[in-house]
Amino acid sequence: MELGSRESFTRMGTLGVEEEFFIVDDAGRPTSGIDDLVYGDEPPEPLAGRIDHELFEFTIETQTPLIERPEDAREAVLSVREALVEHAERHGYRIAGAGLHPAAKWRELEHAQKPRYRAQLDRIQYPQHRNTTAGLHVHVGVDDAEKAVWIANELRWYLAPMLALSANSPFWNGFDTGLASARAKIFEGLPNTGMPTAFEDFESYQRFERRMVETGSINDRGELWYDVRPHTGHGTVEIRTPDGQADPDVVLAFVEYVHALVLDLAERYVDGVAPSARRADGGAGTDLRRELLDENKWRAMRYGREASFVDRDGEGTVDLDEVVERECDRLGVTGIREVLDRESGAERQRRILETDGLDALCESLLVER
Repeated sequence: MELGSRESFTRMGTLGVEEEFFIVDDAGRPTSGIDDLVYGDEPPEPLAGRIDHELFEFTIETQTPLIERPEDAREAVLSVREALVEHAERHGYRIAGAGLHPAAKWRELEHAQKPRYRAQLDRIQYPQHRNTTAGLHVHVGVDDAEKAVWIANELRWYLAPMLALSANSPFWNGFDTGLASARAKIFEGLPNTGMPTAFEDFESYQRFERRMVETGSINDRGELWYDVRPHTGHGTVEIRTPDGQADPDVVLAFVEYVHALVLDLAERYVDGVAPSARRADGGAGTDLRRELLDENKWRAMRYGREASFVDRDGEGTVDLDEVVERECDRLGVTGIREVLDRESGAERQRRILETDGLDALCESLLVER
């Protein structure tokens, strides 16, 4: 049984970025390309050894190399994307980015044959059969296991504003869902997803992880698909909330923000102090009821940029623009403000479909070199 350990948490502030994309044809429509891109010839550097596939044969995932310094994140993300696009073009494919592909109809698409995914399909059935989602995952290294669990607890309040900013999936299975991020709702149909509860300490998290494997609830720890988790193998805190993106600048804005937020929380962590006594920026993210955190996430899924959220103290609400301004001023970041000032992914997709049609919408999601 493969389980992580306390000893994995050794370095503070390193970064890793995982992106999920769609393999499409020249018209931007979903097509099965896993055999060629994953199991065919070796992809160019730095993608070699850092490419895998997801549940469907038209979904693919990339990983950056370990990023030692945040200022190196742009080059790492762009070089991996360029290598993926080049690798796909060499085999007659293109790459698209979004939380859900607007032309993807899950009943018409092939599932991957990888044993891990076949086992998931057998165990989970319908929710996994329809899971055509693609997301963005950001890892930040943490140098202490107890600190990592506490940071993951505190991060839970910030997940809903991140989802609202990233919302880029209004269409699913051929229709407009009325949501800004249908991906988040579709993905929540799977077990072990969504907003996790707070964990008292690393031992309690590791005990939970072990119990889930030992009882056959999951096949490996990677199937704990919560929106945030301490990654006991990589020694990181992993944010899994944002929708997939075609635009790398949006991705890099989230990388900048998540990195700054984790480092800020790490500085506020006090070893040996009871969790109930620790606070980040005066907030009460750890103590806010999970039901209220779920409510905030629902608001992000439904309304995207127009969402307001139950504030960290549980009293009153705060608009997304106020959250962004507060966070940029507090942490000294700029990317998420620039994302807020732009047309949202969900709004853009709806506008293009209405004015120019589905072909133009599919083309607009293509990832360029």
